[in-house]
Amino acid sequence: MSATTAEVTRTVVTESPLDPGLTLGGLQRGAGDPVHRRTPDGAVWRGIRTPAGLATVRISAASSDGAVTGRAWGPGADWVLDRLPALIGAEDDPAGFEPGLPLLQRLARRFAGWRVCRTGLVMESLAPAILEQKVTSREAWRSWRELVWRFGEKAPGPTPFPLWVQPDARTFATLPSWEWHRAGVGPQRAEALVRCARVASALERTVGLDFAEVERRLRSIPGIGVWTAAEVMQRAHGNADAVSVGDFHIAKSVGWALAAEPYDDEKMLEVLERWRGHRFRVTRLIELAGIGAPRRGPRLAPRDYRAF
Repeated sequence: MSATTAEVTRTVVTESPLDPGLTLGGLQRGAGDPVHRRTPDGAVWRGIRTPAGLATVRISAASSDGAVTGRAWGPGADWVLDRLPALIGAEDDPAGFEPGLPLLQRLARRFAGWRVCRTGLVMESLAPAILEQKVTSREAWRSWRELVWRFGEKAPGPTPFPLWVQPDARTFATLPSWEWHRAGVGPQRAEALVRCARVASALERTVGLDFAEVERRLRSIPGIGVWTAAEVMQRAHGNADAVSVGDFHIAKSVGWALAAEPYDDEKMLEVLERWRGHRFRVTRLIELAGIGAPRRGPRLAPRDYRAF
């Protein structure tokens, strides 16, 4: 067996059992995400582009003893497994989080295995987040699948199903306009992603910096606003306080969960202030529970930019 397909294994044991499916679920872009799959046995499979090369990782948990095992293949296998504790949320520190409200206390117990992950890979989260700007999830995920299938690479190792790794920054930076159009990506989102891809190396170096500095650097790029920066910091940097201001659903869901009325962003931030340092933790628990304001109108119809 070649070095690139040899299996590497690591196990992390924590005092409190972790749930990789819950923790890593926020990385998945729709049920058909080509780079992320969850199998019926609860294992999570991901195709990852690391600084050391491509990798496939399978992560599974043994709830009986708190052990989480990562099996990885490819040139980037060691890179991924060296960072397995951060990836599965074992390095997330919920100390200081006081739910306070009965609902949040119940949700904290119900989703006790969820933690804030830290992938350490900025473009991995930034590219799909940009695609999700100001469009329906259905539109964004369709574009994501097409870009990955057409310009990504097959994940290494003996995967039990087709698994892919997203395109590298250079590929994103050099895609011609008609390829973005063919994938259903509008000009504004395409231009923002190209700008980020051109400075990808600098963006990757933001991992480990102060969160305020990370946000400043991300938002210094035209087309990256507070929502996109928060979505990236939640995943790549492990920021438990990053709030996705400007999201179509989150403020309404938070309001409905905490006060039985829909909030706007301003009201949401006012109410979440008591949990500063853990504001994303609060919004994610509500999201995991599926709590949301009742729908009173038709769903937003997806657009197909390929028809424009």
